[in-house]
Amino acid sequence: MILFGTKSETLERLERLVKCAIVLPQLQFTAYEWRYRQSDILNSLKQLSWSGAPLIVRSSAAWEDGIAASYAGRYDSVLDVNGESEAIQAVNRVLASYQDEDPIHHVFIQPMLPYVAISGVAFGVNPNNGGNYIVINYDDVSGATDAVTSGTTNHLKTYHYFKGSPLPAVRPLDQIIDLMDELEHIFETPRLDIEFAVDKSGKLYLFQVRPLLLSCDLASLDHQSAILKRIYDKVGQGQARQPYLYGHKTVYGVMPDWNPAEIIGIRPRPLALSLYKELVTDSIWAYQRSRYGYKNVRSFPLLIDLGGFPYIDVRVSFNSFLPKELDAELSEKLLNYYMQSLIDNPQNHDKVEFEIIFSCFTFDLDIRLEILYEHGFTKPELKQLSLCLKDLTNHIVCTENGLLQNDLSKINELEARRSELLDSSIDKVSKIYWLLEDCKRYGTLPFAGLARGGFVAVQMLRSLVSIGILSESDYHHYMSSLETVSTQISIDYAQLDMEEFLAKYGHLRPGTYEICSPRYDEAPDQYFEFSSSRELNRVIEKPSFFLSLAQYKRIQALLTEHGLLEGNVLGLFDFFKTAIEGREYSKFVFTKSLSEAIRLFGQLAEEYGISKEEASFANIEVIKRAYESDCDIQGLLLDSVKAGKQRYEATLQLELPPLITEPANVWFFSQPELEPNFITMNQVTSKIAFSHEDHESLRGSILFLPSADPGYDWIFSKGIAGLVTMYGGVNSHMAIRAGELSIPAVIGVGENLYNHYGNAKMLAIDCAGKNMRIIQ
Repeated sequence: MILFGTKSETLERLERLVKCAIVLPQLQFTAYEWRYRQSDILNSLKQLSWSGAPLIVRSSAAWEDGIAASYAGRYDSVLDVNGESEAIQAVNRVLASYQDEDPIHHVFIQPMLPYVAISGVAFGVNPNNGGNYIVINYDDVSGATDAVTSGTTNHLKTYHYFKGSPLPAVRPLDQIIDLMDELEHIFETPRLDIEFAVDKSGKLYLFQVRPLLLSCDLASLDHQSAILKRIYDKVGQGQARQPYLYGHKTVYGVMPDWNPAEIIGIRPRPLALSLYKELVTDSIWAYQRSRYGYKNVRSFPLLIDLGGFPYIDVRVSFNSFLPKELDAELSEKLLNYYMQSLIDNPQNHDKVEFEIIFSCFTFDLDIRLEILYEHGFTKPELKQLSLCLKDLTNHIVCTENGLLQNDLSKINELEARRSELLDSSIDKVSKIYWLLEDCKRYGTLPFAGLARGGFVAVQMLRSLVSIGILSESDYHHYMSSLETVSTQISIDYAQLDMEEFLAKYGHLRPGTYEICSPRYDEAPDQYFEFSSSRELNRVIEKPSFFLSLAQYKRIQALLTEHGLLEGNVLGLFDFFKTAIEGREYSKFVFTKSLSEAIRLFGQLAEEYGISKEEASFANIEVIKRAYESDCDIQGLLLDSVKAGKQRYEATLQLELPPLITEPANVWFFSQPELEPNFITMNQVTSKIAFSHEDHESLRGSILFLPSADPGYDWIFSKGIAGLVTMYGGVNSHMAIRAGELSIPAVIGVGENLYNHYGNAKMLAIDCAGKNMRIIQ
């Protein structure tokens, strides 16, 4: 075992000990020695064999990289130093960055490493949660040794390796795993933070080792290994064929289909997770999809709970997008193509309906289907698929079958049933039970149908742009012209007093399924500024949308050619409007019942001495058990809370990728580089802000949100200039909302880019150019 010293001292002690990496030679001296023996130091430098090459002059302050504080990035280091004159200037610059004249501060000089292939930092445990993962942040594009630490790279990658993995890490990152293991034995602690580089010949160099400061406890390696082994086995089972489903394997993702990462987050508390499963992903989603003309996959849960992470079973999802009339042989072939396409293009996992699968007819379908020729599909197969999609789409868009109108009428019925329930004298358990039952039958069920119509509408609209009938501006003007609930919120906020506004929108909460997130009417001052001038919140005049005669005739000809709506262009656009607006309206209505159920659940818990915080760990299934028996409700709640809390605490220290394509991903994975969704054609350059900051900080800023559901609509009352989210798809609520208000937004950038750009002070977004860049 060796002890940490200053940065230079630690490297000096390691130089002859470390076997898995090379420690570059150094010339080390104190501030006192530089002040009084500068010429001797410069003479010593000249005598070193490497002094003629470019040098790096590095800080090594007395309290830098200490056990109490790291001061990472606080002091200067100077790269590419050539010659004595530059060396003197560089040393003086480093010493000046210390901001005091303590003579014990060190400075050291090393040769610059040429021909860098990979550079980065690695942690001996996950610095965010104490999990037993070696986390490597690296850049393998720029060739700079400080690309990651300086924050200048746009090519940041992150690799997680579980220390109890039975499988080896991928090359060349396996060298860094071996190095971390060696250093852990040398320092007798896993709490390590290192900087490294790999040159183009494959040699690994160690630049720095310091203690990793953690604000949390280390997880139990044995406990985490047991959990991950269960997940590994579950994922392995998914690679086998499943009766009643097409496709020879599956993958699991947090974004494909119903986007759990966006709606409840990647580590939801047990109550939110169980509510989402109950109301949407256990059965409701499949029932409605089959009603709209797709394969029947009822009884297959869409969401799989892996260690507390909500994953979509993609094979089940993709089966549910196959047209009902498609024959079995083509269904199998198509399903396997879809799955492989997602595996090969993981950046599309949040936009599978737009980039991978064919879920409805679009006006550019024949062009889009041509890619299937490259994967062994035949002309008759493509014709069959096209005809099935056309029949399915006609079934959805045709007003005579009443699909959308029937769903809208159910939503309206939910309003009346909720009032009757809340006014009744039945007990709280019964009220919660029936609020959720009604929410399924008259809320999320019709919402699932209207959401399907909304997806079809947007895809058909986008195809009109693709074939040149509508321009991008036409598309955005049309989307902005729609009158959704979200648009009305902005209007009402500008015009209604607080009491009227909250009577209408008070049930909304950021995190629709989260009991710990206050409703608008529970904490209005947290979200709005009713007492101050709201002049800045006046409604922006929307651009008008209209079809030219030429556009009208071209669309009419297309409808006639394909046998859709008997050539009724107005009927088509009426469908677009009904579906897109209806989706947002139905979401607004069903969340009232959900919000009331959550509110009552909190009251019920408090009656038994359980806080809302504790209640968030319960599973909503306790309500069904309490409703159908004479059980001890308090005991039932306490047991559920205890079990949920234990599981959630374990979840917090686990790491899993957003897309699991094979069992090995459970043990190690790289965060995928996602393709962000740029909304509108606008540009903005502004400071960045986060939702927890004060109201004034949000105004005129680019707001960063990990994910956002309708409960986050309050942010649009703050005069934000732009929006960036970690999760979310091109057709998500926030994407639609930003489009309505013409706010430039980048939706679903992924964890790496979100953290990278979130460290900036000022950012520029160019949606038309699909570009983000750090200004400051």
